Amino acid sequence: MISIRKIKVEETYNIRKQELRKNMSLPAQFTGDLNDKTLHLGLFDDDILVSIISFMKNDHKNLKGEQYQLRGMATLETYQKKGYGKKLVSRSEELLKEKKVSVIWCNARIIALDFYHKQGYKIIGEEFDIPQIGGHFVMYKRLM
Repeated sequence: MISIRKIKVEETYNIRKQELRKNMSLPAQFTGDLNDKTLHLGLFDDDILVSIISFMKNDHKNLKGEQYQLRGMATLETYQKKGYGKKLVSRSEELLKEKKVSVIWCNARIIALDFYHKQGYKIIGEEFDIPQIGGHFVMYKRLM
């Protein structure tokens, strides 16, 4: 059975290390993780945490409105390609709309661009590089 619920930031670290920080010296904790406005959600498959997503209150200079930044989205490799990421994004957007958030944005890895496009996100600006991780684009979606 699939369920999505709020989780503690500490519950995100294992999946972040395995899927986002594999073979890297970068920390699993992000700036903003401990802020009381930050939202951490987990998708559980038969009570096993398999997918995570975090949203931090953070404004992008080229966007207007009440903004949150999507960070640290990942699904364990053996659970990928099952639509879990899509379910997690959709539920997150519902919760953020309730908070009157008008724009979500993220620094999307090149390999994730197609996923975000399918969820209605658009690219803004030029490609940039994050050391140890690689090429990214800023992507955003208007909720309101």
